[in-house]
This record gives sequence, C-alpha cells and structure tokens, in this order.
Amino acid sequence: MAVNRMILNETSYFGPKAREVISSEFTSRGYQKALVVTDKSLIEAGITGKVLEVLDTDFIPYEVFSDVKPNPTVSCVKAGIEQFQNSNADCLIAVGGGSVIDTAKAIGIVVKNPEFSDIVSLVGTAETKNRSVPIIALPTTAGTAAEVTINYVITDEKSVNKLVCVDPHDIPVLSIIDTELMAGMPENIAAWTGLDALTHAIEGYITKGSWCMTDMMHLKAIQMIFDNLVRAVKDKDEEAINNMGIAQYIAGMGFSNVGLGIVHSMAHPLGAVYDTPHGLANALLLPYVMEWNGEVCVQKFEEIGTAIGLDMNALTKDEIIQKVVEKVRDLSIQLGVPQHLSEIGVKQEDLKMLAKKAIIDPCTGGNPRNVTVNDILELYKKAF
Repeated sequence: MAVNRMILNETSYFGPKAREVISSEFTSRGYQKALVVTDKSLIEAGITGKVLEVLDTDFIPYEVFSDVKPNPTVSCVKAGIEQFQNSNADCLIAVGGGSVIDTAKAIGIVVKNPEFSDIVSLVGTAETKNRSVPIIALPTTAGTAAEVTINYVITDEKSVNKLVCVDPHDIPVLSIIDTELMAGMPENIAAWTGLDALTHAIEGYITKGSWCMTDMMHLKAIQMIFDNLVRAVKDKDEEAINNMGIAQYIAGMGFSNVGLGIVHSMAHPLGAVYDTPHGLANALLLPYVMEWNGEVCVQKFEEIGTAIGLDMNALTKDEIIQKVVEKVRDLSIQLGVPQHLSEIGVKQEDLKMLAKKAIIDPCTGGNPRNVTVNDILELYKKAF
C-alpha cells in the first residue's frame, strides 16, 4: 500500500475584504517590515493599492518590488533578491497572479538558501535546507493556486526553458483569498486563469499519483468551476467570482500533492519560447490532451461527466471520452479561447523543438498515459 503525503499552507482566509486581516497577522507573527512583490499592471489598475492601503492605515513598514512580468525570469528573481536584501525586510507580501507569487517564492527560497543563487539549480526537487522567507500571498487571479502549492515556475532566458520547481519549503505561511482583488480581472485573463484551474483539477484527478483525498478535492473543484466560471467571467457575478476563488484553491490543494500531466508539460515551452500566458496555453491544449489520455482513464472521465451534469448512462468507452472532452471544449469556446496553436503565433517549424522540451518537463512523469516525444509532437500537430 502506497504512503501518500499531504502538504498544505498553515493559514488561509477567504472572502471579500479578507485583506483586512494582514495587519493583525503581520503583527502577531512578529514581522517588522515587508517587501511587497507585485507587477506594474496591478499597480496601474489600483489592485495592489487596495492592499497597500491596509498597510498604510495600520502603519506597517514596507517597500514595493514591481518588476514582475508574466512568465517571470531568472533575472527578475535576482533583482527581487537584491531589493529584499537591501530593504531589511523580514517577510514577503505577494499581491498578484501566479507569476508574482512564483517570483516571491523564488526570492524567499534563495534568500534563505543562498547556495541556489544561480536560480537554475532550483529546477525539479532541489534539496533546499531552509524554509523560505515568510510569504503572505494574496492572489489576484482565480487560477494558479500558487498561494497553496509547493510549486513555482521561473523562465531561464539563456536556455529558453521553464524551470518547474517543487519544494515544500516555498509554501506561503499565510494565504488571503480576497475576491475583491480578483473582481477587476480583464475578461480574457479571468477566462484563461479559470481554465488553468480546470486544467489543474482535471490533470490532478487523472494523474498517476491521485488518491482518494486528492480525488475529493479535484472532483469538487471541477464541479464548482463548471458551475461558476462563465458567470464569473461574463457577468462579473460576485458570488461566482468568490466561488472561483475557492475552487481554484481546492484544486491547488490537490495537485500540489500529486502532480499534473502533459497539458502542463506542453504549455510550459509555449510560455518559455513565445511568452504565451500560461492559462491560455493550458486552456487551448486541454481538450486535445484529454482526448488522448481518455484511453486509459475512462472511469474517471465518467465520474467527471457525472459531476458536471452529463448523462453518462449506457455509453461506450469512446462515447464517454468524447462527451466529456466536448463539454470542456465547449466551455473553452464559450469563453473565447483560441482553439489552435497557429492562432496564437506558434510556428509549425518549432513543433519538434517544443516537443523535445515538453518530454523532459517534470510534469510529464505524472501523466496517466505513458508518453513519448513523438506522441507529444503529434498532439502539438493536432492542436496546430
């Protein structure tokens, strides 16, 4: 019988205005000064300001590092480390999506484990000895669940690869899922990140490492995403946005502990080579990979279908696969997601190179169906 491990963050708060607990938590934990990690677009949109206002009101000392960009790079992390060390801060407050929280994780890990200051040596399951600088994470997107996972991803500009890092030492000590911070997302970002959460839930549900506890989390997340994502994106419905914040967190609790699959393996090179937003890459690739993986996880597809309200009675194996895949594809189309790689600037002559990068991605090993580089190439071609 397998031994299964569960790692979750210490404390989380949920709901509109949950950010208002920052000051009391900051003080009770004995912190003296924070480096706020965010990006310029969030500052311009006034979202970071909602958090800074709380800090200002309660006289919490802080500095701001705002040079994070989508698909954050090694050089970005190094700049953040330098500012942290010069600031005399003793904790990090990450206000942003997955890119921001991932950057904060990398900063926090290297500050406490300086032997990994090259950043690239953190790839995979680096054996860090010390826990990260304390991180308080406030996600502004309902998708990545970086605030509750032990994963982070940094792009190496030199090798043009994404460094997928898995480290229990990086998990935030405090997560604040304040859906008022998510409400201002542009429609396309809300759609892509929501479908990123769906990808996490589906891949986590069918991955080789899945087990009853993570299955419970992933199946509930799938159901909640189908029930709420369209209303959250199209109608800006407050309840739906709140539910999406919870759903993506639930999915994060699951996949952080059991891994993902080749949707992520194939999406990561798109981000590294083309700077494709991660959620968009996952959303586009998910139906193609599901169709291919369905061959080995029909029962779980049937369970997914039932959870999202499909009639799964008296169907053949192929009908089960197609019915669930089409439901996922229909959701993607309804949210305006491109359906082919050619639509987002991918070059056909790059597909072999992308496949070679994808096959060695750390997520590949968790895929439910054993995969070769040629299988991935054929999937890229089909998606092209």
